[in-house]
Amino acid sequence: MASSSGGGKSKVHLIEYIKTIAKKKRELAGGEERGSCQFYLSLAYHLKQYSGDRTSFKHIDKKYCMGFIEYIKTAKSMLNGNPLNENTQRQYIKRLASVINSAIADEMIPSNPFMQIKPENIPKGHSAEVCYLTLDEVRSLIETPCYYLNIKNGFLFSCFTGLRFSDVEALTWGKLQKDSEGNTFINFTQKKTQKWENLPVSREAIKFLPERGLASGDDLVFKFQSGGYINSIIKTWAKSAGINKKVTFHVARHTNATLLLSLEVPIETVSKILGHSDIKTTQIYAKVIDKSKRDAVNKLDGLTGQ
Repeated sequence: MASSSGGGKSKVHLIEYIKTIAKKKRELAGGEERGSCQFYLSLAYHLKQYSGDRTSFKHIDKKYCMGFIEYIKTAKSMLNGNPLNENTQRQYIKRLASVINSAIADEMIPSNPFMQIKPENIPKGHSAEVCYLTLDEVRSLIETPCYYLNIKNGFLFSCFTGLRFSDVEALTWGKLQKDSEGNTFINFTQKKTQKWENLPVSREAIKFLPERGLASGDDLVFKFQSGGYINSIIKTWAKSAGINKKVTFHVARHTNATLLLSLEVPIETVSKILGHSDIKTTQIYAKVIDKSKRDAVNKLDGLTGQ
């Protein structure tokens, strides 16, 4: 493969560079290997399967990137051995392109070979259906016992605030504050975007806060045990509530968005509550509500028999 850059920096191994990025992501996540960190480690795994662990940036060219695209189309998940779906394939390719962009900034490679690849050569992926809970389903969860009360309360708190799991997990008592009128709000920096936010908290959400007791401002509000078991617990709890959907913690955030939009809160306001940097992201939820309304109206068809 052709050399893409000169100097010592181009000799840095790609996988080691990715592991350095993953380490930084892990530090931002409080030491846990989850989310973005885990995805980078998975990318490193697949790159090792594709080209070994000695590939340096001087080897990264169009031919290398095209080869990775072909590899990832037939790759198997490192977790369960199943074939990767097109959305996941596309995410790995996008993440590798992002890594190369970081390497450009670090002067390890002069340009990104992915810019030379035609879009039709990259898996397109499909728009995933947004999973959310209706208000009745949220009420069912409230009424259904869950052995892990902190997980139940954290999930329901997210349903009424729209906070991501990473932000609920990192929430400390000191971030919960009151204004001069006694209204509660959260001052925090989003884990994902690193943007500072000032989020109003409804009285409904406050119902799911645990008793503070003698906890200090630095103590966590929801003390989740470490590990990847939380979504499994939520799935079991939802099933007990009679909800036959693939419910994960992130579904709570989707639920908050759809509840607000169904209550005719302006999409611009919902976007700000969720901390979206682009309103197009929020518009995904608006389309869900529009489809729900259309489906409801369609149920009237044929009622008169004419």
